[in-house]
Amino acid sequence: MSKKLFNEFSEITSKEWKQKIQFDLKGADYNETLIWNTPEGIDVKPFYHAEDFDQLPPTSNTDVTNWNIGQKIYAGNEKLANEKALDIIERGAESLIFTIPSKDIDFDLLLQNINLRSIPVYLEFEFLSVDAIKKLKSFISGKETQIYLNIDIIGHLAKTGNWYQNLKNDFNTLEEILTISKGVFKSTINVNLSLYQNAGANMVQQLAYTLAHANEYLNRFPQETITFNTAIGSNYFFEIAKLKALRLLWLSLAPEYNNQSECHIIATPSKRNKTLYDYNVNMLRTTTECMSAVLGGANMIYNAPYDNIYHKDNEFGERIARNQLLILKSESYFNKVSNPADGTYYIESITDQLAEKALDLFKQIETSGGFLKQLKNHTIQKKIKEAAETEENLFINNKETLIGTNKYQNPEDQMKNDLELYPFMKRQPGKTLIEPILEKRLAEALEQERLKSEA
Repeated sequence: MSKKLFNEFSEITSKEWKQKIQFDLKGADYNETLIWNTPEGIDVKPFYHAEDFDQLPPTSNTDVTNWNIGQKIYAGNEKLANEKALDIIERGAESLIFTIPSKDIDFDLLLQNINLRSIPVYLEFEFLSVDAIKKLKSFISGKETQIYLNIDIIGHLAKTGNWYQNLKNDFNTLEEILTISKGVFKSTINVNLSLYQNAGANMVQQLAYTLAHANEYLNRFPQETITFNTAIGSNYFFEIAKLKALRLLWLSLAPEYNNQSECHIIATPSKRNKTLYDYNVNMLRTTTECMSAVLGGANMIYNAPYDNIYHKDNEFGERIARNQLLILKSESYFNKVSNPADGTYYIESITDQLAEKALDLFKQIETSGGFLKQLKNHTIQKKIKEAAETEENLFINNKETLIGTNKYQNPEDQMKNDLELYPFMKRQPGKTLIEPILEKRLAEALEQERLKSEA
């Protein structure tokens, strides 16, 4: 487009835009009518302008076109898990996440015929074992691979309330695994911030707790690469900004340890806003959430089947979830434009505010003794509960909407006879060292009432 065309129009200042808006409001209050406040304490304005910045934000050092379509597989049976992995690779999956439930895992059987050079593989262990990592290392000896060990002993403590053994032994075991893993795997340590999102933490809390969580590892292992698991909610532009803010925060923390590693992000849709009734709407939710993940710069994205709240793993639900990502990548051209969110005044402003507020909260956590201390004295759990209750009150009062659940219900919906899985928050019996952080969906209480009322 010719520059001459732009020269024909004079620049309009932020003040002039605001004056025009106030004129069109015909006496209504600008702040009360058009500015809304988020749970993070951010005032969202009706428009953003270059004048909002002392200097324009720099270009991202990421490339959002370079993202992989992933799929998670439970590896309870190595042979079946391997067959499934090979099948979904043929159908478009570009990376794999295996959940490993047993120390007796046969990696030869699980990973056979998978091109580990071109297919990134993430392993999520439900245990902590040096011997299992030694077996894996022996299997891939002499091979070029892209394997990530998503080990998060602090995340295990936060989720279950207990260490695998105890603080000292768990960190000693992790140190031994890191020694074995050096130069073998793409990364070993993982920080699971999806737990905080799914439990109801607001975005500032998610980012601050993630930074403090990562800092506990860097205090002990300053040069280690860390991957981040994040859940993406339905606040479309804010979720894009959240991932951009996470990268900014990592860039502020890592250099303090002379750590040169990049921020590697694995993203998946949130569980928090998914519904049992009118479950097909979950497909719309996961689509926009995956779009946020792409535009925010996630390295790998795996989608959740629309029916996974109440259905066991099934081929149809998994195929739809994978195809949503394939459509975004191959038909919607979400792999063509590098960093399209860069320079958008709204997103850049929200990114800066999220990062600043999260950094302030992180500093408060560190001043108070660090993340582990605040988990031990239940400060983190208390703050997440408060944020979750605030959101739940908005939902109950119809100020936060889930279509088909608290608005526009289909009274003919019947779900009682379709439940293959328990769809509500689970409390693990037994004594715990600390109060665990529990994931809970917004719609659970309402759905339980509807199930009771079914004929």
